[in-house]
Amino acid sequence: MELLRSNLSRVRIPEPTNRIYKDECCISYDTPKSEGGLYVDMNSFLAFGKEFVDWNYEKTGNPVYLHIKATRKLVPEDRPSKKPTLLAIGIEGGFDNNDPDYEQSYEIVILPDYATLPFPSVELPEKVRLAADAVIMSVGAGKKEQIAAWTADTKIVSKHAMELKQLDNGVIVPPSGWKCEKCDKNENLWLNLTDGSILCGRKNWDGTGGNDHAVNHYNVSRYPLAVKLGTITADLEAADVYSYDEDESVVDPLLAQHLQHFGIDFSSLQKTEMTTAERELDQNTNFDWNRIQESGQEVEPLFGPGYTGLVNLGNSCYLAATMQVMFSTRSFCSRYYSDQSLKVAFDTAPADPTVDLNMQLTKLAHGLLSGKYSIPSTKKDDAEDAVQTTLTAKQEGVPPQMFKSVIAAKHPEFSTMRQQDALEFFLHLIDQVERVNTGNPIFDPSRSFKFGIEERLQCPSGKVAYNKRYDYILSLSIPLHRATNKKELEDFQKLKAEKDAKGEELSSNEIVRPRVPLMDCLECFSAPEELHDFYSTALDAKTTATKTAGLTSFPDYLVLHMRKFVLEEGWVPKKLDVYIDVPDTIDISNMRSKGLQRGEELLPDSAVEDVGINANEDIVNQLVSMGFQYLHCQKAAISTSNVGLEEAMNWLLNHMNDPDIDEPIAKAQKSASFIDPSKLETLISFGFDEDTARKALQASDGDIEKATEWIFNPPSGVSNMDTTPSSSGNAVDAALPDGQGKYRLIGLVSHIGTSTHCGHYVAHIYKNGRWVIFNDDKVGVSKNPPLDMGYLYFFERIDA
Repeated sequence: MELLRSNLSRVRIPEPTNRIYKDECCISYDTPKSEGGLYVDMNSFLAFGKEFVDWNYEKTGNPVYLHIKATRKLVPEDRPSKKPTLLAIGIEGGFDNNDPDYEQSYEIVILPDYATLPFPSVELPEKVRLAADAVIMSVGAGKKEQIAAWTADTKIVSKHAMELKQLDNGVIVPPSGWKCEKCDKNENLWLNLTDGSILCGRKNWDGTGGNDHAVNHYNVSRYPLAVKLGTITADLEAADVYSYDEDESVVDPLLAQHLQHFGIDFSSLQKTEMTTAERELDQNTNFDWNRIQESGQEVEPLFGPGYTGLVNLGNSCYLAATMQVMFSTRSFCSRYYSDQSLKVAFDTAPADPTVDLNMQLTKLAHGLLSGKYSIPSTKKDDAEDAVQTTLTAKQEGVPPQMFKSVIAAKHPEFSTMRQQDALEFFLHLIDQVERVNTGNPIFDPSRSFKFGIEERLQCPSGKVAYNKRYDYILSLSIPLHRATNKKELEDFQKLKAEKDAKGEELSSNEIVRPRVPLMDCLECFSAPEELHDFYSTALDAKTTATKTAGLTSFPDYLVLHMRKFVLEEGWVPKKLDVYIDVPDTIDISNMRSKGLQRGEELLPDSAVEDVGINANEDIVNQLVSMGFQYLHCQKAAISTSNVGLEEAMNWLLNHMNDPDIDEPIAKAQKSASFIDPSKLETLISFGFDEDTARKALQASDGDIEKATEWIFNPPSGVSNMDTTPSSSGNAVDAALPDGQGKYRLIGLVSHIGTSTHCGHYVAHIYKNGRWVIFNDDKVGVSKNPPLDMGYLYFFERIDA
């Protein structure tokens, strides 16, 4: 006790604003359930597993800890399961997975000798009692983030409800026996509150649900409100009302009146269908992922180093699939596992290791690759009065909560619990990894993905210009006209037309999808294309130039992005239903850029700059009509060289938050200004070469922060490292990894769903001579890897 009293100055009583970690170790995935329990530092409120708490004592000198140990409770097996009523975790009415209950015990531990004092105890100093009670009663930082992200927003009152127009068309809705007016669906039916039509709901991404007749009716009639039949009871607040105009579930305060208009006596109706929110909850708790797990085949589970699953945090499959592939590459494994121990990462981390990307990447790497957490989970067996457990094929896995918090910090999308695009996450991850390794390129694993792209522009005068940029992915269009099964497709279209005429639906085994070879997609990337509205100083006029592209280096790992999501007429996003025939190995040696060739004459330097002075007004006007600001639209057209509307819109969506997005265009066309030598030296000290630093400062008016942003995110079509034409026949970039153009396929991330922001992502990785499926926390031998259904393909250079 005297030892504790002598260290009272190192004990703090947590304040409401303090982040308290008591559910998981900051540098490992140990929890109170682990064999050694968890130690909470009573000064910093960081938690550490038994193996790591000594490190914290060595680093901080903090000696007093609250030791938390969770022991499984013996409870009756017939404990009723709580059904969630809110889209929330850890709050009343939220998710309860009916996991085994644990009983927590506490004690005060004083390092370095692990002197132990019981808690609770009246003999403890009051300060210690208050501090420990506050930690125990608090909601852990990780769980607090999940609750905040998962709790559903309160429904709004529809703006249409109070003055809703209802037609006097004599429609009387019967109390039962409903059927869609357009098809045979008798479930998922919606009553339009304006005209009384009964139509089926939206088709789900997996093919279930309705046939979109209700939403199609709104698109024609513009009647905004509908209520889901089967959810109407005497408790009208539980009825599911949807506003198509506001695109969300809403409250209709006059619902009783609106129902009576169609003769509906809601007091006697019984609930027969789930509401939209309940269905979402049901899918989150009971979804049968076997639908997308290789046609529902049972897979042989795998355990051990490199076969650790990632627990889904809600909608984090995009993160899980991407990180499993990343930690199957030698560059990431070396940087964060074999070449860096947890101890080194912790010793070099700031005071709070939970906010350090290097620490959390190292923690994730050791969690996935050590095999420590790749063990079968347990399940409860039937028992009369006690819990019996057996091992299951499913593993515990590790929850990437701390890593997600760091990598998503301040990002408007990744910080939410919404589904995200795996491509966008990959690029964001690479960007963040490159930033934290600035100045240490040898240790930067992102370099293994980095390569140069050189574009060659030739105008009718015969003169040329070369632009070079860096990238981490090769984004490929899919030329459907090159499908290899055109005869089968023609037969399928005839069959589809016949069945549509008869009102019959196609069975899944009758559907034929285009098959396009991957090499044709790569060929389209290199093929010449016309670039309209190109300003040629050689001709002193706008003209049509020819553009070709090639790679200046072949990276260790080549990531191919298949552009399966396109815009149809009316700017409606659509996913291409197509198969890509991907070989085990590819040779892209012919895609090597040759650079400036003997006999070629360069366009004057200003030609490249003048291309961007005049934006294509057709592109600008179309973007403006979509709600974007005129200046921003001009910059989008300029930065994409007026190539087209889709390219300009993609650029705009990715650069809305640029610090200079609102600056006048003319500002970028000023002549080179004076560069402060001290600022130039500062950027060079960061690890950038002098030419890059000078160009960045010129483009940013001498602002170091903007210059750094410019280097990491240069305008599209402008290279941050080489904005002048190539003057050598050797286009190889010595600063990047390079080699022969032969690659082997090592992994893919596939996507099931109609949009990158819904559905599910799964990774397949080639390991130890076999394909392995990583589906969140389920890891097993892949019987039928969907190699033709990839969204992102990862290739390793054979001579890397």
